Amino acid sequence: MADKRSDEERREKADGGHGSIADTDLERRFADLSRTLDKGRRVRQAADKPERTDSSGYALALRIASEFIAGVLVGAALGWGLDEVAGTSPWGLIGFLLLGFAAGVLNVMRAAGKIAGPYDRLDKDNDGGPARHD
Repeated sequence: MADKRSDEERREKADGGHGSIADTDLERRFADLSRTLDKGRRVRQAADKPERTDSSGYALALRIASEFIAGVLVGAALGWGLDEVAGTSPWGLIGFLLLGFAAGVLNVMRAAGKIAGPYDRLDKDNDGGPARHD
């Protein structure tokens, strides 16, 4: 009970005895909060900007499409070749077509920057030193 009364007395002294928090204090806190939110929004927008500014969107789309199509076509060609040599038609074609599809999706994800490339992990393991690609 004494703690509750002392809190009320402190608040009354802080705002001139009116019994509520002063409007100027609320305005100051609101302005501080607005500045903090604006700063966070600017930082987030800067982080969301695309890293690739030198290539047009059309060129990037063409590259991504060709990465996918190449993976599927190479898989299909390898499967067809295996079927011709081993006489396992159509199982080699089906299996390698699926592998080509998976490779195409992986290449698209790498090209779009959604997953790391095969040597990015090695670069991080070297602690910023020169990358070794053995």
